[in-house]
Amino acid sequence: MLDAAQQGGYAYPAINVTSIVTLNGALRAFAEAKSDGIIQISTGGGEFASGTAVKDAAFGAIVLAEAAHRLAEKYNVLIALHTDHCHPKKVDSFLRPLLDASRERIANGMGPLFQSHMLDASELPLEENLELSKKLLKECVELDIILEVEAGVVGGEEDGHDTSGVAADKLYTTPGDMLAVYEALQPIGRFLFAATFGNVHGAYKPGAVKLKPTIQRDGQKAVMDKHGKDAEMDLVFHGGSGSALEEIRETLDYGVVKMNIDTDTQYAFTRPIVTHICQNIEGVLKIDGEVGDKKSYDPRSYLKKAEASLCERMKVACDDLRSTGNTICGKV
Repeated sequence: MLDAAQQGGYAYPAINVTSIVTLNGALRAFAEAKSDGIIQISTGGGEFASGTAVKDAAFGAIVLAEAAHRLAEKYNVLIALHTDHCHPKKVDSFLRPLLDASRERIANGMGPLFQSHMLDASELPLEENLELSKKLLKECVELDIILEVEAGVVGGEEDGHDTSGVAADKLYTTPGDMLAVYEALQPIGRFLFAATFGNVHGAYKPGAVKLKPTIQRDGQKAVMDKHGKDAEMDLVFHGGSGSALEEIRETLDYGVVKMNIDTDTQYAFTRPIVTHICQNIEGVLKIDGEVGDKKSYDPRSYLKKAEASLCERMKVACDDLRSTGNTICGKV
């Protein structure tokens, strides 16, 4: 999938899912767009999926991933499973149990549970970040899993990790950083790199976020000038929700093969639920001793609408990233 995206000049939308409903919406979107895609689970998403009485992020991620493997069999596109933003303090409680789950599947003659994982050690000094990244990449390579790493900081807040107070210069990865990442990790195996260029998690009004995609261009140039054209890295665009189309398309020219989308799909999912509740308020609520309308408060009545709305927003992301119609399912 990564080779096809690099050669074809497109990228994959990577959507965070938290439930069977959001998972089904994503699968439907990729299938209808005839686009391969990436479905990812964060630590917060895994914890939610495990149930409010359990709150086990790794267990919930395993449950959703196993469901994704089964559900994806019904669609003629390729789906890669990924985990998002695991910080160093959660490596032992989240990443390692997932690696163990893949190890067990492989021992039983199956493929890994996830095709890639993200280590977000950007809070550490670069040298410490790379030392931890090298250790985990070695484990991933043994399991035929790709590791995504990050240097520089994505601003904003996501799943309780708040970087809004980080100094502005930390929001931009330098060419030197990109060169250091390549030289540390390339000898070990393939990896994805989330270079930061002012991108921010969350929703912001137009003009509030100052993206500098040329940072990706300059970093790639530094790496390829020293190590040759084949050294071009597979880059990731975090904080893709709300970004202008011209900025999204520009990053494709610089080696971006994956763009995370979460905030926009959260809104797309929730908006029709709100409309349903407002339009059917007397049916949803048992007002003044009445019995309400079971068809209105049946969760399926509004979750179907939410799934369909998420699906439509994801198809827009496929168009934006030029992955629409580019599935390689059946060709590999």
